[in-house]
Amino acid sequence: MKKKSAAKASGPRSVKSANAALISTLSPEAAEEGIRRLRKVDPILKEVIDRVGPFKLTLTKNRYHSLARAIVGQQISTSAARSIWKRLEALTAPKMLTADAIIVLADEDLRGAGLSPQKLRYFRDLALRVADGRLPLAKLSRMSDESVVEALVEVTGVGEWTAQMFLMFSLGRADVFAPDDLGIKTALKNLYALEVLPNKALALQIAEPWQPWRSIASWYLWRSLEAK
Repeated sequence: MKKKSAAKASGPRSVKSANAALISTLSPEAAEEGIRRLRKVDPILKEVIDRVGPFKLTLTKNRYHSLARAIVGQQISTSAARSIWKRLEALTAPKMLTADAIIVLADEDLRGAGLSPQKLRYFRDLALRVADGRLPLAKLSRMSDESVVEALVEVTGVGEWTAQMFLMFSLGRADVFAPDDLGIKTALKNLYALEVLPNKALALQIAEPWQPWRSIASWYLWRSLEAK
């Protein structure tokens, strides 16, 4: 009985240790470990991994830019968002676009770059929170996933999905899963032979065996929509 109890206790500690090691980035070594685990626990995902190929997650190092670009890109095409971002960068050139730089710019300049009145309000709130320390970007890497999400959704215009994408693509967290993401839901429907797009509960149920590597699984789900 003692031996069984010890074995049972070792599992959660191992998972916790893995998560702690991956709190900042998914290193190549960690990704390999995660992929091995995913291939074992889910034969459908194994086929996707084999078809898509190597895991390549590119992290955005500038955390302010990551959030600011997410706001710019809300409900518009990628090309339109890229054009607006270039015009915003031009407003502060040759200096980098920072929260402090945004604060001193006139509303007319920001609207002229293409920000709608609503996004201008979001942009201002993000810049003010970063500048005055209410949103401590430098400390986010030392915070839990839940705490990061709580801090980010305080920003006007930043919701749970944006916070989840930040966790994955800026902080490189290993176990992020966005059950409401359309791409994720579409991939699950296609791969798991569902009649309709899964609701949040079903998506979470399918993804449960992937813990603590759901970021890797999510990346492969998105890529499965592109792979032929």
